[in-house]
Amino acid sequence: MHALYVLRAFGGTFVRRRYRRAAHEFLACTSDCRSVQQATLQRILQLNAASDLSRQYNLDGSCTIAEFQSRFPVSEYDFFRPYIERVKQGETAALLGPENRLLMFTLSSGTTTDSKFIPITAPFLKDYRQGWQNWGILTYDDFAPLKYQNIVQLTSNFDKFRTPGGTPCGNISGLVAAMQSPVVQSMYTVPGDVSRIDDPQLKYYTALRLALADRHVGMLTTANPSTLLHLAQFADQEKESLVSDIAEGRLTGAAQMDLQILGKLKRRLQRKNPGRARELEQLIERTGHLYPRDFWPGLSVLAVWTGGSAGAYLSQLKPYYGDLPVRDHGLSASEGRMTIPLNSGTSSGVLDITSHFFEFVPEAEDPLNTSQILTADQLEEGQNYYILLTTPSGLYRYHICDVVRCTGFYQSTPLLAFLHKGAHISNLTGEKITESQVVDAVRGATQQHALELGQFALIPQWGEPPCYQLLFEASPLLTDETLTRLLADFDQRLQESNCEYAEKRQSGRLAPPVPCPLEPGTWQRFATERQQKPGGSFEQYKHPCLIPQLDYASELIARFSP
Repeated sequence: MHALYVLRAFGGTFVRRRYRRAAHEFLACTSDCRSVQQATLQRILQLNAASDLSRQYNLDGSCTIAEFQSRFPVSEYDFFRPYIERVKQGETAALLGPENRLLMFTLSSGTTTDSKFIPITAPFLKDYRQGWQNWGILTYDDFAPLKYQNIVQLTSNFDKFRTPGGTPCGNISGLVAAMQSPVVQSMYTVPGDVSRIDDPQLKYYTALRLALADRHVGMLTTANPSTLLHLAQFADQEKESLVSDIAEGRLTGAAQMDLQILGKLKRRLQRKNPGRARELEQLIERTGHLYPRDFWPGLSVLAVWTGGSAGAYLSQLKPYYGDLPVRDHGLSASEGRMTIPLNSGTSSGVLDITSHFFEFVPEAEDPLNTSQILTADQLEEGQNYYILLTTPSGLYRYHICDVVRCTGFYQSTPLLAFLHKGAHISNLTGEKITESQVVDAVRGATQQHALELGQFALIPQWGEPPCYQLLFEASPLLTDETLTRLLADFDQRLQESNCEYAEKRQSGRLAPPVPCPLEPGTWQRFATERQQKPGGSFEQYKHPCLIPQLDYASELIARFSP
């Protein structure tokens, strides 16, 4: 074991003890969910009581939950847009109190060009970082070797551009990385400056060039498992060049990098490491590949989203990473952090009741037009809900369109698992198929038949009767016979999970699903376009496993096929 890492582990004992104490204080709060949520709401309202929005609706720190619910409507982004536009111009009092300092805007990862600008303030960031620290120390306690190892984390730039008022706009993960102490930054193999590289290929290559030179990686973390899949495939694809760069202390493609960024990375990139290069060459000679399971022999855990459509990637990671434990980050979005998983192998996490105030609407109801709105302590195990957020950044009763399931309780606080976005529902004939149902049915069918489908999407197709197309990239292993069996199994599983779909299939109002093979490379082109839109993020891109746009398959093929 590297002596430096032993010393660092010893020196970090007191920091970990402080983080552990804070995490245990949070867990103690879960025994009184209702009171903690009332106090959290009043803290948030008092913070912004002097804002124009709060004065308009008579909101301050004295509000009870009932008063707050009666005075302020459940809202979507367009409700807040005029206030946020003023904040973008520098008029922070439109939405925020005088002590609530604006740090940046994080951009939604939506697929439209009209991106959402979500304010990130100092109190919001403090809560956000505390949630990550709670998650981190609980993970470290479960995987003891991590304190002697390094972390490879992929983040996005928090300062892509500025508003007219001069506020940075980008991704909150980059801001968190930039604000870490030098001691904490020393644990990360890939420096935060890599997040500022605009070209995605050069960014991935640079991250791999730095990460591959480090043998002592214990945790790999990014938002979406699709990023891990791409990273592993890209490392193998560029293995000769990467190994050569490590040996010679250089970076292929450096001439295309911004000089300011290159200057900050130059010292690391110029370190020659022929010993590590020889080790990697021997791995390639022995295995024929360069996979993370081999070049990071001490890898302890993968930290990625596993809920909703993200879970479809997990089986695809095993050939590259081995059979590693997976620790879900918890449900989070540009608008806030919602859950903290307490165990590996599950997307379910305890609601982060000290950061935001949460409300819930049964999935069958319209959050904007219902009186059936529940607080966290009123949920029922096994039921699905829309989640509403009230945050320090000025978004109140915000309908984020996420559907979650209550999987149980930790003391008196609910455990929640993300299912799908509310918008990811297809309803040709009243069947109301959700993305999570599609993912579960495809996953079950591929496992049953020992097949690997890769990325896929289900898209409705009009006809007499209409049906659904299953889009996937063609492979020699997917013969007509295997596809027939796979689709029949998928269809049966979808009927078992959705009674309305079953009724429509059995009555003939929906025809059986049909295959739609794509040329290899189609999904990569599709993803690249979406990631490059305003608010897009390479690390947080979520491949849609259900696209409810009618007859979109033909447009997708025409635009993205090689």
